[in-house]
Amino acid sequence: MVCRGVRGATTVEANSREAILKETQKLLALMIRFNEIDSEDVASATFTLTRDLDAEFPALAARQLGWRDVPLLCSYELNVPGSLQKCIRILVHWNTEKTQCEITHVYLGGAQKLRPDLAELPAVDFAELEAWIAEHISQTS
Repeated sequence: MVCRGVRGATTVEANSREAILKETQKLLALMIRFNEIDSEDVASATFTLTRDLDAEFPALAARQLGWRDVPLLCSYELNVPGSLQKCIRILVHWNTEKTQCEITHVYLGGAQKLRPDLAELPAVDFAELEAWIAEHISQTS
């Protein structure tokens, strides 16, 4: 088993607690489901935000989804002129038997511009995804 990185990014419409948590939950849920990630195999996760987002820690979304024992870290992304704004990024360090090319990185919303080569995802039933998120949040409440 080796440690692999799984990347994801998304954008939010507003700097609000609700928007940050909802979009981070959706992004992390897709990363978990596409890659069959078990939190027991996660070494750590880093969450970054652009400087225009400060209403909530995005790592709270991982805690809400049950990642209570996973080391999590939040930080700001570099503020490079012309870079994408209102963006949340996640890097999960995950112990797995999967090869690098078997990993599905997830880019949603405006963040698809960051990696257009990875923007095409398997089909997603977003209503079913929302139900999965709600179920996981209720189990950890």
